Amino acid sequence: MQAQILTPATVLVLWSIVMLFWMAGTRLPALKQKGGLGKAKPGGRGQDLEGVLPDEINWKAHNYSHLMEQPTLFYATVMILAIMGAASLDVMLAWGYVVLRIVHSIWQATVNRVPVRFSLFLLSTLCLIGLALRALGATMGHG
Repeated sequence: MQAQILTPATVLVLWSIVMLFWMAGTRLPALKQKGGLGKAKPGGRGQDLEGVLPDEINWKAHNYSHLMEQPTLFYATVMILAIMGAASLDVMLAWGYVVLRIVHSIWQATVNRVPVRFSLFLLSTLCLIGLALRALGATMGHG
C-alpha cells in the first residue's frame, strides 16, 4: 500500500501546478491591462493586487495560496503512512482529501460562494483528521 498512498499526494502536487498556471494565465493578462509588470511597485506581492484586479481574477491566487497551506499537513501525513505501511482505508481517505481539494479549488476559482466552499473545506479537513489519527496510531504501534 505504500505506493498507492503516494498517488493521491502526487495528484495534488500536479493539481497545485495546474492552479499556478491558471492563476498566471488570468493574472498576467489582467496586469497587462493595468500597464504590465513593468509598472508594478518594487517589492510588490500578490496580495497587493487585492482591489486592483477583479475579484474573479484574484480567486485563483487565493486558492493557490490555500494549496500551499493545509495540504502541507496532508503531504507529511501521507509520508508517515507510506513509511509505516498504509492500509486501504488510508488510501481511500487520501483520495477523498484530494478529490475534495480539487473540487474546492474549482469552486473557489469560479463560483466562490462561501457556504459551499466552507463545506468542501470541512469535509476535506475531516479526511485529513482521519489520516492524521491513523498516522498517529501507526507510529504508536496501534495501526
